[in-house]
Amino acid sequence: MRKLDFIYFDAGGGHRAAANALKSIVEQQGRPWQIRMVNLQELLDPLDVFRKLTGLRLEDIYNLMLKKGWTLGSPQLTAGMHLVIRMFHRQQVKLLTAFWSRDTPEMVVSLVPNFNRAMYQALGRAAPRVPYVTILTDLADYPPHFWFERQPQHVICGSAKAVEQARQHGIPPHLIHRASGMILRPIFYQALEIDRAAERRALGLHAETPTALVLFGGQGSTVMAGILKRLNASGLPLQLILICGRNQRLAERLHRMPVSLATHIAGFTTEIPRYMALADFMIGKPGPGSISEALRMKLPVIIDSNSWTLPQERYNAQWVREHEAGLVVNSFRRIVPAVRRMLEPGVMERFRASAATLNNRAVFEIPGILEEILTH
Repeated sequence: MRKLDFIYFDAGGGHRAAANALKSIVEQQGRPWQIRMVNLQELLDPLDVFRKLTGLRLEDIYNLMLKKGWTLGSPQLTAGMHLVIRMFHRQQVKLLTAFWSRDTPEMVVSLVPNFNRAMYQALGRAAPRVPYVTILTDLADYPPHFWFERQPQHVICGSAKAVEQARQHGIPPHLIHRASGMILRPIFYQALEIDRAAERRALGLHAETPTALVLFGGQGSTVMAGILKRLNASGLPLQLILICGRNQRLAERLHRMPVSLATHIAGFTTEIPRYMALADFMIGKPGPGSISEALRMKLPVIIDSNSWTLPQERYNAQWVREHEAGLVVNSFRRIVPAVRRMLEPGVMERFRASAATLNNRAVFEIPGILEEILTH
């Protein structure tokens, strides 16, 4: 058995989800690999200056920002975080070198940003011949020092933009590998047998009314309340499925709102593909995972992009426009005209046809890429 380390952390949730999805496909494909799931936050806990200052881990601070919507000024916060990371770079390398010296894998696969310089240098000290691979879980890099570093390592990119950025960083072409999109959980590739009309009625919805899925990740978002309020007052022929994730307070708030629209409000669920199959389009944040999941399910999207948007997600709005996969608003205060546009004759159908041309098979492709790297 060949030993591979998959590196993830829980800032946002998408990194762990991608690592788990990739691990499950490796196992399904019967590859003779032993995958060790490594939580980088736990490895670096002794150096977590953010926890020393605030009592919270860095990933917990990030998740709280998402939950509360405190993302204005996030580019400056990212720059500050990178400064702290650089201050503790030597200590990070020392810890990671000791870790890989004690138990050396045959490949290290990073699914996290920000720390690839430290991990690459540590692996080079502990085991210079072991390949180091970074898989982007974003559609594009947010330089400097986010995903790409000026170091001769393998990178796996899910968009043409990311490939171009890797080349601009001076990464040799033979170390740049192209996947067809973002890593999605295998459940999004399983056939669903659904009676839409019956299942909508079971959720308290109408069988034929246009249905929007409002989804803002595993932490939900307080902006969902404003979206519900505006759409309820719009008079548009519409109903909503609102997924609040682990944000129980938000779910309770939405339940208390006096609305005439038919709505179904859910908390954390593993049934996102089923909810997507019941919807006609999605309203949500411009995260690479949620956009890719929606488009895999042939759902056009309505996303926002503005100064509150996380910097690493701002390219996603451009990507949606370029691929004619949905609509972009500068604020969800403009959600009513956007939904009105989505409901115009032929618009959803055109976006859905564009989504159908995006054949994202990244989770099935990447194990083959890793095998090729291991072989050579």
